[in-house]
Amino acid sequence: MELLRKKIIATLEKIKFPGGKNLISGDSVRAFEIQDEVVKFIIEVGDGDVSVFKSVAGIAKKALEDLEGVSEAQIILTAQKAATPNPNNSPPPNLKIGGHPDPKIGKIKPLGVRHIIAVGSGKGGVGKSTLAANLAVSMAKSGLKVGLLDADIYGPSQPKMMGVSGKPETPDGKKIIPLKAFGVTVMSIGFMLDPSKAVVWRGPMLQGALQQMLGQVMWGELDVLLVDLPPGTGDVQLTLCQKTDLTGAIIVSTPQDVALIDATKAIDMFKTLNVPILGLVENMSTYLCPNCGHEEHIFGHGGVKSEAFKMGLPFLGEIPLDLKVRLSGDSGIPIASVDGNIGAIYDRLVDLLSPNIISG
Repeated sequence: MELLRKKIIATLEKIKFPGGKNLISGDSVRAFEIQDEVVKFIIEVGDGDVSVFKSVAGIAKKALEDLEGVSEAQIILTAQKAATPNPNNSPPPNLKIGGHPDPKIGKIKPLGVRHIIAVGSGKGGVGKSTLAANLAVSMAKSGLKVGLLDADIYGPSQPKMMGVSGKPETPDGKKIIPLKAFGVTVMSIGFMLDPSKAVVWRGPMLQGALQQMLGQVMWGELDVLLVDLPPGTGDVQLTLCQKTDLTGAIIVSTPQDVALIDATKAIDMFKTLNVPILGLVENMSTYLCPNCGHEEHIFGHGGVKSEAFKMGLPFLGEIPLDLKVRLSGDSGIPIASVDGNIGAIYDRLVDLLSPNIISG
């Protein structure tokens, strides 16, 4: 294996891209692994010309598959997307974001949206936003019409994960036209505010912002709107549960006890507010070394499944801790759109959730 690895590295060192560097010296190879006779890695394009790197990837694939001991080379390109152009040269939305909620507005029913599903967690850092982005992409791949609302107002991450930027247009200063990526309709407060500035708002401002993004965005006809919630059980969660008719909630947790303690609090909040729990997902469930194949349970394993069984709730599945997931998210290309093995995990989640989306 080590000899084959050296041969592969030596081959990649011969493949150059603009600027004179090669794939190795240019530090462009990520998540490299060899499984049996299959070589897998990501080429990180950065701000370069993607079309040029497609050619480089094609050359690398052919060169590697000509090596003895390599039956197939699977290469993924990742790149940052440029800001969305504004073909009509219309001015940015002249909207006051985050004002106090309008007390005259009762239940908010986004026009054309059949189901609203919250993706929540008890604590931060468990991969909730990553799950929401990839689940949305998998749903779109399955033929569903999907929207993704980034409701994590203090720390919006969906613009980065979905690879979209630029300001949405507004035809009248009230309605907001969302952006699109990977077949998903996307809205985030991150599109509306300076990304370098902190959001320093009290609860009523948060509630008003969520009310705007639910009621003023022109979502169009959607089978499902996924709402990526902030961690915890605060004002945003309470507003969403009280102001909309939620189909249900998905709870994301890592296996360790400290995460599960907080996850059970999130479950209790949704139950208290009469929101059905559609299922639990164990993220960062296991780590498989790409070099030796050793499996390690860094955060424990099986804790979420056990908790779901004890609480009588559906268990939707396990998602591994994998470098490719992180790299894809940072590059704005959700892993579900490019990787068949990991993407299949999210596809199975869609299959399990489909009865809740199709019905009603």
